[in-house]
Amino acid sequence: MAGSCWPSDTELNEMREKVSQMAKVKKEDVRVVVSPYRICPLGAHIDHQGGTVLAMTINKGILLGFTPSGSDEFVIRSGQFQGEVKFRVDDIQQPVQTTKIKNDNMAENSSEPQEQCNWGRYARGAVYALQNRGHNISKGIIGYIRGSDGLDSSGLSSSAAVGVAYLLALEHANDLVISPTENIEYDRLIENEYLGLKNGIMDQSAILLSRHGCLMCMNCKTKEYKLIHRPTVQDYKKSEQPKAAKMLLALSGLKQALTTNPGYNRRVAECKEAAQILLEASGDHEAEHILSNVAPEVYEAHKCKLEPDLAKRAEHYFSENMRVMKGVEAWETGSLEDFGILIAASGRSSIQNYECGSEPLIQLYEILLRAPGVLGARFSGAGFRGCCIALVEEHLATEAASFVRREYLKAQPELASQISRDTAVLVCDSGDCARVI
Repeated sequence: MAGSCWPSDTELNEMREKVSQMAKVKKEDVRVVVSPYRICPLGAHIDHQGGTVLAMTINKGILLGFTPSGSDEFVIRSGQFQGEVKFRVDDIQQPVQTTKIKNDNMAENSSEPQEQCNWGRYARGAVYALQNRGHNISKGIIGYIRGSDGLDSSGLSSSAAVGVAYLLALEHANDLVISPTENIEYDRLIENEYLGLKNGIMDQSAILLSRHGCLMCMNCKTKEYKLIHRPTVQDYKKSEQPKAAKMLLALSGLKQALTTNPGYNRRVAECKEAAQILLEASGDHEAEHILSNVAPEVYEAHKCKLEPDLAKRAEHYFSENMRVMKGVEAWETGSLEDFGILIAASGRSSIQNYECGSEPLIQLYEILLRAPGVLGARFSGAGFRGCCIALVEEHLATEAASFVRREYLKAQPELASQISRDTAVLVCDSGDCARVI
């Protein structure tokens, strides 16, 4: 996939200008964190069980312009939300769950918009994660953060991208040298401990480890990863396989934060319950209750002991893990048609076995599979909101985008009418890892 320049020089200049005006500093003193969104072609819903996942970043995402504040004060404004978040970085941050009642009571007597409290949580979470791991955070930042224009980022790990952006900015301001693998753990702390979301590490791993044109393959149990390259065009020789592909990003118009959706955490609990039953049936009472600790032969021998819902969750895990293994081979050999078939099968299993996805998302998935040049499609992210992704032959990408836009408007006129026509279906390239410019 050929890349396009993101962020553009114009976007970077706009960020520097904003922060320069906020902090009364020269534009040359402003740094910009580039934190891309991610997609996961294969490995849906198995990272929290220690499964293996395939992911890549795209050329859309979060930009955070910042400069050190010169004190312990942290000040941030947003291109998407109103208000200004301000706090001191040497204040001890407590997880949201332990302070929720206190904050609710304060909000009743506060003129501060509730929206401001909510979007500032990730900044405070980044401070919490660094404090939790013993880092001395004494310097705050003055910054401005925004996502890609007009794009609803639901299902693209925007929360992880925001968390990573704040971590990189705070680390830069405080002269901390932190490895990508450490920051994966720190962003996990933001999401799992500070915010209470029971997701795995796939999102932040893709954002921090990806390289342009590659798939990141990560074993979420061992944390081992590798970058999978595709063959160059000349390596295809006489192959009948498509030689170039793009990713389509199709928005559904459904919006709901994962932290307010009980379906996500419930599925995670069901996977763990299935793992416990299978492990104990095999005589293993010591292993952690995650499905990656269950050998495939143990699953086959004892899956009859699972009640129907748990059996479906386990079937999704084991079949998806196998699709990932086949996907690595398909990508390495340039077998894009085979890779697309695996993506479509992942989408079906997410619907039938993991049982996520609402009617609009399922309709969007089915429309994508009918679009010209589309090799495979599935939900992006948890599948309870947001968007679908598709692998499409490059020369048919624009035609496919028009088809999907038109057909989804027929299927879901109310939701589709809420989405900007310019961003309803986007043709995307692969991106690079998060970094400070």
